[in-house]
Amino acid sequence: MTKWLLLGGAIASEVTATMALKAALDHPVLYVVVVTGYLASLVLLAAVLRRGVGLGVAYGIWGALGVVCTAILSALIYGEPLTLLMGLGIAVIIAGVLLVELGSQAARTKHEG
Repeated sequence: MTKWLLLGGAIASEVTATMALKAALDHPVLYVVVVTGYLASLVLLAAVLRRGVGLGVAYGIWGALGVVCTAILSALIYGEPLTLLMGLGIAVIIAGVLLVELGSQAARTKHEG
């Protein structure tokens, strides 16, 4: 369970840094949040890998959910468009993340069995 909490922290840190990046264009002091967030994200992602999550699974979930969260938050916070086609893309990303995780579990079960 700890590895998934760490991965959630890595995603949250990366999304926070990305959201701060846009705000930092007008408020340069926020670059501290950008650098800190990206650094924390990578440290947490490394901790996830140390706990045995496969690189493809960890990076895939980290990247995909980061994109989904950033798209949704940028619409809510910055008023950026979120179209039906973009919503479909988000649904496809979420389905892809689920398939990667299910495939990883199946491979792990086959390897252990």
